[in-house]
Amino acid sequence: MSSPDRDQPIAHGDKPNHLIPLIVILGPTAVGKSSIAISLAERLNGEIVSADSRLFYRGMDIGTGKPSPKDLLRVPHHLIDVSDPDEVWNLAWFQSEAVKAIESIYQKNHLPFLVGGTGQFIRAIYEGWSIPKVKPSHNLRRVLEIWSQQVGASGLHARLAVLDGPAAAGIEPTNVRRTIRALEVILSTGKRFTDQKQRGDRLYKSLLLGLTRPRNELYARIDERINQMVNSGFIDEVRRLLEVGYAPDLPTMSAIGYGEMVAYLHEEISLDEAVRLMKHRTRVYVRRQANWFKENDPDIHWFRVQENTVDEMDTTIRNWLRSVNQG
Repeated sequence: MSSPDRDQPIAHGDKPNHLIPLIVILGPTAVGKSSIAISLAERLNGEIVSADSRLFYRGMDIGTGKPSPKDLLRVPHHLIDVSDPDEVWNLAWFQSEAVKAIESIYQKNHLPFLVGGTGQFIRAIYEGWSIPKVKPSHNLRRVLEIWSQQVGASGLHARLAVLDGPAAAGIEPTNVRRTIRALEVILSTGKRFTDQKQRGDRLYKSLLLGLTRPRNELYARIDERINQMVNSGFIDEVRRLLEVGYAPDLPTMSAIGYGEMVAYLHEEISLDEAVRLMKHRTRVYVRRQANWFKENDPDIHWFRVQENTVDEMDTTIRNWLRSVNQG
């Protein structure tokens, strides 16, 4: 495969069992994934598949840090604004839709980029997870819901951590829905949820590119982003979502930022407290993201974000594509 430029499509391999080349750009919230991915996709005739679980939902723009309409027009994006906030995606649904999107990009002779910070979504794609197909048990789920009301979200999450530590590490303690689902699978099958996510056949030849910044710099960017969100109409965004009928206890409406703004609009906390909690929860989430992708992982090429990062990553991708073609 010759080195692509922005006027040259990515050529398909000649081998009958050729794996689709996939560029994976990962890293923590606020590190700069979206802007760097867009610049690289422009240079390499790429299209972006979002692996950020917050970006699926229409009307949830400011609080999720969704790319601007102008940025979305620079290169084609997939799996952004594809559902309403009450249509909650799960891992299996994402995996199915992401595979379709990557295949459609490849069929156009374009280079697919998988971009995001949701660890299990990214790993499910490039590792080819076989997601456990356990039918919902409404009776068991109702029992778990009652239990969650008795012990609280963090209490239920702590119970999951005892049964399956890795599964708990991948779920935010406030996400009752996902905690209940993991417990439901464990109690229905007698097996850890983690053990049932087996690696299947890989569909892609993946290049993993990680972005990093010093932690204090990242925290400063998070604080600035949240301040900017509040100043750019985030309160009105949440108010509109409530006014059109989205329940405040929806998983999407209790996500970082939205839950705090709902509490503020319901006069349960002050705006200053809402902002403080948003910053705190985001920092905790960043530390959890680090559990999914270690900086000593030999499969990930890490780049500290600086002025020439896009050029360095561009060179790495082009060299990798040459090696894939020669192999």
